[in-house]
Amino acid sequence: MPGLNRVQIIGNLGADPQQKETKNGTKFTIFSVAVNRYWKDAKGETNKRTDWFNVESWGKTGEICMKILQKGTLVYLEGELRTSRYEKEGETKFFTKVVVNRVQKLDYSGKEKESPDTHEISDGAAEEE
Repeated sequence: MPGLNRVQIIGNLGADPQQKETKNGTKFTIFSVAVNRYWKDAKGETNKRTDWFNVESWGKTGEICMKILQKGTLVYLEGELRTSRYEKEGETKFFTKVVVNRVQKLDYSGKEKESPDTHEISDGAAEEE
């Protein structure tokens, strides 16, 4: 049976995106996204929890993220989960991230509504590290 690895997130950027580069010179973009969850407890009081997701984007998608996203931006992301493994002080550590292939900015200022290229939607293939 085939597998499925698909993630869809709507949330706010926790900081401005950062552009990085692999050892081979390939550029990619990283940022974090916060998603708030709300629920009522047994007493009827509203509770909130924020989940943080580490995000990575490559190619044209990464370029668009650098151009249109900033801290606080409400964004829709679609991609897949990837887990990296590394050694630290003799212990194996794991790092899970969302590698996006589609991004859309969801909050626009008046100026951005007049200029469609500032809120591009990108469908890009995620590249390997």
